[in-house]
Amino acid sequence: MFETLFNTDDRGQVGIGTLIVFIAMVLVAAIAAGVLINTAGLLQTQAEATGQETQQQVSDRIQIQSASGQVSEARGNVTAVNLTVSKAPGAGNIQLNNVTYEFVTSEEVSTDVVNKSGSGSSIGVIDADTNDDVITDRSDRYLLNFSANTSIGRELEGGDSVTLTLTTAQGASTVEELRVPDSLVDRSAVAL
Repeated sequence: MFETLFNTDDRGQVGIGTLIVFIAMVLVAAIAAGVLINTAGLLQTQAEATGQETQQQVSDRIQIQSASGQVSEARGNVTAVNLTVSKAPGAGNIQLNNVTYEFVTSEEVSTDVVNKSGSGSSIGVIDADTNDDVITDRSDRYLLNFSANTSIGRELEGGDSVTLTLTTAQGASTVEELRVPDSLVDRSAVAL
């Protein structure tokens, strides 16, 4: 019975060869772990950047509070479109000089950058903490003015509809359909 407990014939391999194999296995495991950690870190960085860009494209939008049109008494057409804008909930700072606009009518498409020289658009401050063209707070209100002839391509007549798209530098878009009332008689301004 005690003979099987103290059997010295079946012993494990001990020696320098076993030590070399063990060290080699530890080194291979360490190198593999290093590669995995490096790859995971790179993927995490890319995922964070993609998530942040996606969030900006979704949330960094302009919100249109109101839209109105200035009516020319002489011609009886809308000669300018005025938009009161703020930033949407959850949006970061929005530089209005980097916002592109697109007016789509039944006849043409006009695209340009807000406040660019020759674009027929301008930025006015209604209520803001700063005097620049950056919407930094939800309470900031700015006036975007578009000349109908320059920005849209023509004056708007009664019953016309225009689709306006405002796109921030981050890629977030706001689409608004503007409809001119059927009758513009004896009016100097209309809600769109």
